[in-house]
Amino acid sequence: MNIKISLEALEVIDAIARKGSFAAAAESLHKVPSAITYTVRNLESAIGVALFNRSGHRAVLTEAGEELLREGRHLLRAANELELRVKRVATGVETELSIALSDLLRIEAIYPVLQDFYAEGFGTRIRLLREVFGGSWDALISGRADISIGAPGEGPPGGGYSSKPLGSLEFVFAVAPNHPLAQLPEPLQNEDIRQYRSVSAADSSRNLPPRTSGILSGQDVLTVPDMRSKLAAQIAGLGVGYLPRRLAEEHAAKGELVIRKVAENRLEAQSHLAWNSCGGKAQQWLLKRLEKLTLAELVL
Repeated sequence: MNIKISLEALEVIDAIARKGSFAAAAESLHKVPSAITYTVRNLESAIGVALFNRSGHRAVLTEAGEELLREGRHLLRAANELELRVKRVATGVETELSIALSDLLRIEAIYPVLQDFYAEGFGTRIRLLREVFGGSWDALISGRADISIGAPGEGPPGGGYSSKPLGSLEFVFAVAPNHPLAQLPEPLQNEDIRQYRSVSAADSSRNLPPRTSGILSGQDVLTVPDMRSKLAAQIAGLGVGYLPRRLAEEHAAKGELVIRKVAENRLEAQSHLAWNSCGGKAQQWLLKRLEKLTLAELVL
């Protein structure tokens, strides 16, 4: 049987789709751009189908290309899981572990844990990822991460992972001191808030449906990459929205934000530590330490 679609070619297609261009994909895969172009042209020639529309500035998948990528990602995930299982069977210790942290948490909070982990001599490489909103769950179930810290709300159906609550994060509504909503009487009504732009951190999910929160129907939205960008945009008066109480209070004390009461308060958001259920010795060691961290230690 002559298989025309290789895993390497699928990795290239996936990288181009995620990065938006052949050049950016080449950089992410540590290849020269000509190698990326060669791989794509060879695959298109082998299967007799155009995978990319090359008429614009960005590399846009054709309908056939989107279907190939959708199914191809399942194969890439399966191949990656198979490779990891084989290595775990041989040694019981992972060669690499990826840890996803919610953008609401301080990445430095886990550095002392990593110091002790390296001292144990597992030889496992650690990769830290930043995920936004539902991306923390998406990273876990798609195989991008083995451990996810700060995954919000309910986990997705399907299983394959375990989780435990870290605690609840309270959010408050905050605006810049010179914003019109800083002057209106409290509590602010939805009709008042809807007239002004909301700032939203974009969910980093690739496979799960993206989540949104705190945006009213018909409200203009400025979408930014993460919570730090959202904070900066609200301080700059570009929009309004909900921030973790601790973060908002810190900047309110500096006179950079004003916390306002709203008529319809948001509920607290439950935060979780979650992990792949079939981890090896290195993951088990890390989890024992990470489970001791509190949300107060982790939050921005």
